[in-house]
Amino acid sequence: MARPLLTELLNIRYPVLMAPMFLVTNDRMLIAAGKCGISGVVPALNFRTDAEFRSTIATVRKEVNAPIGVNLIVNKSNPKFKAQLKTCIELGIDYIVTSLGNPKPVIEQCKKKNILVFCDVTDLDYAKKVEALGADAVIAVNSSAGGHAGGLKAEELIPLLLHHISIPVISAGGVGTNAELKSMMALGASGVSVGTVFIASEESPVSREYKQACIDYDSSDIVLTDKISGSPCTVINTPFVQKIGTKQGWLGRVFLRNRRLRKWFKMLTFLRGMKALEKAAFSATYKTVWCAGPSIRHVYKIRTIKEIIADIVG
Repeated sequence: MARPLLTELLNIRYPVLMAPMFLVTNDRMLIAAGKCGISGVVPALNFRTDAEFRSTIATVRKEVNAPIGVNLIVNKSNPKFKAQLKTCIELGIDYIVTSLGNPKPVIEQCKKKNILVFCDVTDLDYAKKVEALGADAVIAVNSSAGGHAGGLKAEELIPLLLHHISIPVISAGGVGTNAELKSMMALGASGVSVGTVFIASEESPVSREYKQACIDYDSSDIVLTDKISGSPCTVINTPFVQKIGTKQGWLGRVFLRNRRLRKWFKMLTFLRGMKALEKAAFSATYKTVWCAGPSIRHVYKIRTIKEIIADIVG
């Protein structure tokens, strides 16, 4: 039996999600995405307060009749998780994308409210687990994804998942053009999640310097660092990143090897990294850390989201 496409799951024109980008995705981007026939996902952690979270969703819904997704970090590094999930359910968010943890409580609570749940996965074992829990789709995070990338290429990961699970597979990573969208769909994906190319958009709230870095640097300038969240994360290899290095120090490595201390160290690193990223996103200096993926190669100027989407959907 054919799996539903993302267009069917969310009733959108094109099978494309604007991926959740920490400290990047905002109301203007969500509105522009909805008006162009795709759906945007916003990280719950982009909001300092619950009131700000609710206000943003209300603003987007007032401006556009399109599905809105919210990304929840569901592991213990996110102390706001329970409150964020409660708000999502109260607001009747259209769908939730879970990352970095066990999505069981999200799936259990969302099923009662007919809220779809898509789960980030990087391998088959985890995909099987979330399918068994009742996930509506998986976001197959491949090795070309920005942020917390996977270990397999899309050409390996998508067929592997399609062969062993029956729910839709949405590909995340490596898409910035129409040809790349078609390539993922030809592999059998139900849709794609696209992030990096939207960072340097007119609607994006980040600094001009961050946007210019996306223009100036190429895919070969993307490196992995574990200094931000304790898990490998892709960043632009600026002179500052080269200076500070990308690996945890000896003390961090000791903590990460200790089962009891690991979760507390990751939480501390995550919270510290969030503050560093916030400064990086809005600071007018290259002495910062900027997240991006290999699709940075398709960023050649600052464009509107409408123009970017037109390039992707053809």
